[in-house]
Amino acid sequence: MELKIALLPGDGIGPEIVGEAVKVLNSVAAKYKHTFNYQKALVGACAIDATGDPYPAETHAVCQGADVVLFGAIGDPKYDNNPSAKVRPEQGLLRMRKSLGLYANLRPLAVFDSLADRSPLKTEIVKGADFLCVRELTGGMYFGRPQGRSEDGNTAYDTCVYTREEVERILHLAFGLARKRRKQLTVVDKANVIATSRLWRQIAKEMAPQYPDVTVEFMFVDNAAMQIIQRPTHFDVIVTENLFGDILTDESSVISGSLGMLPSASVGAKVALFEPIHGSYPQAAGKNIANPMATILSAAMMLEHVGLEKEGKAIRDAVNKAIEAGVVTEDLVSAAGKAASTTEVGDFIAAAV
Repeated sequence: MELKIALLPGDGIGPEIVGEAVKVLNSVAAKYKHTFNYQKALVGACAIDATGDPYPAETHAVCQGADVVLFGAIGDPKYDNNPSAKVRPEQGLLRMRKSLGLYANLRPLAVFDSLADRSPLKTEIVKGADFLCVRELTGGMYFGRPQGRSEDGNTAYDTCVYTREEVERILHLAFGLARKRRKQLTVVDKANVIATSRLWRQIAKEMAPQYPDVTVEFMFVDNAAMQIIQRPTHFDVIVTENLFGDILTDESSVISGSLGMLPSASVGAKVALFEPIHGSYPQAAGKNIANPMATILSAAMMLEHVGLEKEGKAIRDAVNKAIEAGVVTEDLVSAAGKAASTTEVGDFIAAAV
């Protein structure tokens, strides 16, 4: 197979972790006789510095011309710590999602048995946890208008808007994914308080008879946050709106033992994008200490998305070998172990492939 991959390393540790994922992808290409063609583009703070725009037209063109996109991370303290900044890296991320039609973010959480004791939760609670969060990505409060502050700066407002079409398409996707897994879907909302949540719940109930083989439950977001911590093994597929999904998926990520372990996919109309769920971790940039596994696992999801199932599995197996061999970065190293560098982890996984 010949695959065109847009590479958007972004900010902070982004270039380092994407570099290790490319190293692993090149091993896959060599082993399975594929051709992966990469084209780099700017996004985030580095794009603002170079062009004044966090998602330049040139970057959009590169993404549109690719089969898939591999993305690192965005964010920089000089923008995070400046509340009056007119242009922010995150604006580029939101615009990229909207302009590429990436309406669904898929974040799988599967606890590696060998890492269960690294979780902040008790091993008996997290062992066997394996669920998928489906987050609506282009609607809700992040995109609703009006949004802003009053002229005197003393009042701020955001608008949460969802249409039937937006809710139906994400629910169809979630039902379909549940069918391929353990056939259990949890719809998370705040229908006792919020009007958009009541729309979500109404539509989910209307659609449920179309998927008679899927068991559907409804859960308020505050209860869901508690249940994810108390009994993570209960969940199979969770679907929710943009803001709730953003918060719950970051909460869920800690269960695995490290934010640096979780991949994600953003899918929609045409091109799909794959990225680790963590941020740019600017404190670690250039130090060769960041965990590249989430990005490498995102590359595995990317290959599986285009039908290269055995290649994706080869990457997952190689990551598991690294964990079992103790070739892990400082976020995962045991008390008796020695932390490996970002490049050492990438080298090991590439060789294992």
